[in-house]
Amino acid sequence: MKTLICIKPGEFEYREIDAPLAKPGQSIIKIRRIGICGTDLHAYEGTQPYFEYPRILGHELAGDLVDLDKAPGFAVGDAVTIIPYFNCGHCVACRNGKPNCCVSIKVCGVHVDGGMVEYLSVPSSALIHSDGLSCDQLALVEPLAIGAHAVRRAGVQPDEFVLVIGAGPIGLGVMESARIAGGQVIAMDINEGRLGFCRDRLHLLHVVNAGGEDVMERLRHITRGDMPTVVIDATGSLRAINNAFQYMAHGARYVLVGLQKGDIQFSHPEFHKREATLMSSRNATREDFASVMDAMKKGLIDPTTYITHRVGFDQVKEEFPGWLDPARGVIKAMVEV
Repeated sequence: MKTLICIKPGEFEYREIDAPLAKPGQSIIKIRRIGICGTDLHAYEGTQPYFEYPRILGHELAGDLVDLDKAPGFAVGDAVTIIPYFNCGHCVACRNGKPNCCVSIKVCGVHVDGGMVEYLSVPSSALIHSDGLSCDQLALVEPLAIGAHAVRRAGVQPDEFVLVIGAGPIGLGVMESARIAGGQVIAMDINEGRLGFCRDRLHLLHVVNAGGEDVMERLRHITRGDMPTVVIDATGSLRAINNAFQYMAHGARYVLVGLQKGDIQFSHPEFHKREATLMSSRNATREDFASVMDAMKKGLIDPTTYITHRVGFDQVKEEFPGWLDPARGVIKAMVEV
């Protein structure tokens, strides 16, 4: 079967390899869609933590079951997506209902080879029914679930101001879930095109260009002097993460979804006097996947509006470098297999 391998930062190579064979407890999926996410882009750049090369990328997936074992309720031919965080089931995190941060987690396309293939073998426990959603929708459940998990971590309450920094696909998912939870969402980015997407497609009332205006003054104006009670970073930029500590209201919660390799630095007195809460949010759980799919079916989220670029599998190697260029206006690139 044909596969696309990231050999090293900045280099892809198409190769023919053997298709996977059925194994106990595993199911085989014929891949139909691959969503390109920040993790894939960072891996290509060489800036992704927890990463080794060579690696087959891809974890935002949709496809059809062609073989299965120990997958009750599923049948050959079913359209499916997957929870791409393969957990051990017995560590302290798994025992406490947090398989998303399993001690020995294997994320598809990061720690183990992913979905830029024709056929992919996955643990049967990772399968999720399509529930009538299209291939495009199914491939976008995972990034939206990451946003849903972050909002659940933050405990967003109706009418509180939620500042989301970073208007890429993950940030947009955070905004959607925060809006559904009843929060007054403030989108922040340095890319005016993405802020325009937030205004026009997500119909957000509050957008802030972090590179083009007095951010502190703008946030005070929007929040009537209080500042946001929830701040969520979806940039993975060390500068943005460090800057955002000053945006918190007293008693605020700050959730880090974006990931980078450096050390966070902030003023302890400023953080302490706010009695602030700092949290990370990693991956998502089956509960988050279910809530996102329910929101899609109810029409509360239309993820297909995020798809700005669409290519065939044979075009990925050529097109991928361009998706790193902000001038291309990429929100979500979708690969058809």
